[in-house]
Amino acid sequence: MHDSMSSGRLRKAPESFLKPDGIRTVMAEAKQGRRHFIRNAFAAAAAGAAGAHALAQGNPVPAEGGDPNILNLPEHTTGLGQSVATDGYGKPSKFESNVQRRQSPGLTQTTQASVSFAPLQSLFGIVTPSGLHFERHHQGWWDIDPSKHRLMVNGMVKAAKVFTMDEIMRLPSVSRFHFIECGANTGMEWGNVAVPTVQYTHGMLSCSEFTGVPLITLLELAGADLKNGKFVLAEGADGSSMTRTIPMDLIKSGEVIVAYGQNGEMLRPEQGYPLRLVVPGVQGVSWIKYLRRIEVGDQPWAAKDEAIHYVDLMPNGLHRQYSSIQECKSVVTTPSGGQVLLDQGFYNVSGLAWSGRGKVKHVDVSVDGGRNWRRARLESPVLSKALTRFNIDWVWDGKPAIIQSRATDETGYVQPTYKQLRAVRGTRSIYHNNAIQSWLVQESGEVKNVQLS
Repeated sequence: MHDSMSSGRLRKAPESFLKPDGIRTVMAEAKQGRRHFIRNAFAAAAAGAAGAHALAQGNPVPAEGGDPNILNLPEHTTGLGQSVATDGYGKPSKFESNVQRRQSPGLTQTTQASVSFAPLQSLFGIVTPSGLHFERHHQGWWDIDPSKHRLMVNGMVKAAKVFTMDEIMRLPSVSRFHFIECGANTGMEWGNVAVPTVQYTHGMLSCSEFTGVPLITLLELAGADLKNGKFVLAEGADGSSMTRTIPMDLIKSGEVIVAYGQNGEMLRPEQGYPLRLVVPGVQGVSWIKYLRRIEVGDQPWAAKDEAIHYVDLMPNGLHRQYSSIQECKSVVTTPSGGQVLLDQGFYNVSGLAWSGRGKVKHVDVSVDGGRNWRRARLESPVLSKALTRFNIDWVWDGKPAIIQSRATDETGYVQPTYKQLRAVRGTRSIYHNNAIQSWLVQESGEVKNVQLS
């Protein structure tokens, strides 16, 4: 399985590129975006060095076999472009149509209770476009009329309150960038290699700017008992009646948001429109969609999706519960499984790192299966409980290589190897797999998912 557009073959770098000044030149191109760099490479292979240079400079190319003074100008240079979009909502280029969320056939019995994976290998920076944000549904998605939607706050409060969307959206708002990761992300890889690409190994992960009202604000308006109330129960309005216990300490910090906005617009229906909970650093199942009720209590509720589901099977046969924090993790997204390297030469190795406990402190990258590590560059911004983009220079010599990344967060926690993780958790778990991912670059240039013992 090959990721065609975003992982196309690259031409061999000229010897001059391997000199310090040459690498700086290539890096300057690479910073404009990996696709730009790849497409320039294709242009160079097709048109020759002189033509490629002209294209890179934005200059027209002489007509083939004709007078060099007569230019063969492309249609977009000589003709009238298309009109302002009449459908009112912009769409990606037709040349990017392969960049899509994808389901995993057979993963679930019904499509209503299923997953669509984000194409991490095709994304730049840290923000996931709303239309490519991963989905996880337990009973399908709904497009709820916001004028009819209500949020109740009850339990250990002075007076139960029911908020309309209008009342919530008139309150002072906050906007913050956070990642959301399903607790089962990378879950298929616990026992052995199961899927070929980073979209399927790590694609239940996204990062957005969320806008809404801190939950603590709504609790205070209802007169919640913040001294004796130790937890809240969050409940969704869809048919699965998803309910999760949230510790009050997280809410008191002001981090937990009752969100209606995502990436500058209203939430999408598949992301919980018109209202969802944002619980930074905690597994996605706690980010209740279609949020309709918050109940304050003094103990965990042991709801079905935290007592018998989303639990960790330990080697001794016991289940670990309420292990909802997403530990420090990273993955190289380029090059990654399913992609192909054209030839030897310079490449920019890039990936994502994140931690549910705060900021990523640094990321190390190995190209020899963990024998040697080099410190990667962290692109700004580096935010708490958000994705962090990293990259590092690599000159491939054409020999087999195993590429890995290892993240460390601001608490000092270091992402474990599979051997280290399995020593504690065994091999029969599903959730919270944050082991180091390995990609094998073969002599042919093809990249495969592998695991090291």
